[in-house]
Amino acid sequence: MKTRQAFNPYLPSWEYVPDAEPHIVGDRVYIYGSHDLFNGINFCLGDYVCWSAPIDDLGNWTYHGCIYQRAQDPAAPPNRITNGLAAPDMVIGPDGKYYLYYFMGGTKMISVAVCDEPAGKYEFYGYVKYPDGTPIGKRGEPFQFDPGCLKDDDGRLYLYTGFAFSGNPILLDGSKPTKKGPMWFELDTKDMLTVISGDEIQYLGVPTGDEAKGTPYESQPFGEASSMRKLNGRYYFIYSSLNSHNLCYAVSDSPTGGFEYGGILVSCGDIGLPGVPDVRRARNCVGNTHGSLIEINGKYYIFYHRHSNRKQSSRQACAEEIKFQDGKFYQAEMTSCGLNGGPLNGVGHYPAYIACNIYGKDGSRFLSMIKHPKGATPFLTQSGKDRESGPDQYISNFRAGCTIGFKYFDLRESKKIKIRLRGYGSCLVTVRTKEHGGPVCSIPVVTCKESREFTGVLRDTSGEFSEKTALYFSVDGRGTFDFLSFSLV
Repeated sequence: MKTRQAFNPYLPSWEYVPDAEPHIVGDRVYIYGSHDLFNGINFCLGDYVCWSAPIDDLGNWTYHGCIYQRAQDPAAPPNRITNGLAAPDMVIGPDGKYYLYYFMGGTKMISVAVCDEPAGKYEFYGYVKYPDGTPIGKRGEPFQFDPGCLKDDDGRLYLYTGFAFSGNPILLDGSKPTKKGPMWFELDTKDMLTVISGDEIQYLGVPTGDEAKGTPYESQPFGEASSMRKLNGRYYFIYSSLNSHNLCYAVSDSPTGGFEYGGILVSCGDIGLPGVPDVRRARNCVGNTHGSLIEINGKYYIFYHRHSNRKQSSRQACAEEIKFQDGKFYQAEMTSCGLNGGPLNGVGHYPAYIACNIYGKDGSRFLSMIKHPKGATPFLTQSGKDRESGPDQYISNFRAGCTIGFKYFDLRESKKIKIRLRGYGSCLVTVRTKEHGGPVCSIPVVTCKESREFTGVLRDTSGEFSEKTALYFSVDGRGTFDFLSFSLV
């Protein structure tokens, strides 16, 4: 039973869980991802945490706390800053226990932790290894990274890994990127650790680099973020392309080969959708992405992450309903209401951080790990340091030339809009239902050192208000503001 609306990001605004792998256990969906820190100077600096929600109430997420600490791994390097806990995946063993497969920077290995419950306290279990006891990654294989797991219907267990970004700082330990795409290993379910697919490296056949040229994968070659799902008897391999901002998929009748390119599932800048042909015109500042597909109550969803605070390493969990027809997925649009089952109510209070389109007069940017882009680009941020509660995120640098978009609302009964801002200037905040459409509301705004609410009347002069309507906010005039929230009445 639905108790509250679901927003994007679907976790609280102070939580930074990227790379999410969703899994249903009983009547709940659990999220297993890495853990960024707000304003972290590198990826994955936090210990693993877990969240879950009832499958019939996807706006009602429960925090289960820390489920595994980096220090529990005996091979943990001393420097957390350069060697964090990267994206994990979870699989249930034949013994009913929950196995968490993960990669930690600086180890070259795939580690495993185990627990008796999906969101309990996991304990270190071992390293994925060849029959002679040598951990995979220790024989000079291509870089082992971000493991994805699949336990097939026949009980066989598969592990997928790979990283194809040459010259990346994560390879400073001397590891080599894969030149032939993702690798796969079949594991013995008796111990959930031992490779039984042979000593030779097995490749999935999803190409990268030069091998992708002249193939259907050429525009979206494999980059990283391996994830495998079985849907309606077929195998869907989800991956992040070398473009980094796109989650793509390939499909096969086998879990170990024969994959054909399927398309883009989601872009963290809506790149690939009509009107957004390339990264220069992205609807958000973009960086890497990682996630997976899941079916919940007959609907399909793609889980991914977005970026905040003008850098790649403060990432947040998002999800979108995605069209699936005749075995094919069609690229999902970024929205503010991904898991809600439909548009948000036309009456209510909404935090600004649920915006799905945020860009300036010069468009958006591909975010760097180190350099913070300056200028007229608005961005998501929060007050204070990393935490487990506190004030919501907000949009900073809201000024002339910026566009802040929210999708979607049922505006059929909406009469007024109230915006809460703080900042300096004298301007009009203009509200539209289309990016380049005419205004449906203009709200005069003046300097307000503390947050202040300003009200305007919504005027549906063109009959645009429907049960699925977007809202776009822009500034005409002088000033720079923090956009905190708005209310529809």
